[in-house]
Amino acid sequence: VQLQESGPGLVKPSQTLSLTCTVSGRSITTNYYWSWIRQPPGKGLEWMGAIHYSGTTYYGPSLKSRTSISRDTSKNQFTLQLSSVTPEDTAIYYCAFGGGVHTWPSWGQGTQVTVSS
Repeated sequence: VQLQESGPGLVKPSQTLSLTCTVSGRSITTNYYWSWIRQPPGKGLEWMGAIHYSGTTYYGPSLKSRTSISRDTSKNQFTLQLSSVTPEDTAIYYCAFGGGVHTWPSWGQGTQVTVSS
């Protein structure tokens, strides 16, 4: 199974960050939780949210008001949208999947997103 993140590397403050995870080798509709995780510079990992294979979404409490996760089953992709970004949202963003919302045995390589004007 391979996961590949894609999206703009630079986003302006107050805009919405949008990233896509393209999955190959396994359908996102047959099993598992498909998550977004980020790591700001010098900080630890932060789970942002996940979409279950059934389509149910789950969000971390700290970002819940600004985060939306959706999917395009025809393309086997799931997407992250983070609204009203600030420079504190600068991070490496990863997509991952596993048997639970906090279980991520498989990861994408990550994509750097910088929030700056």
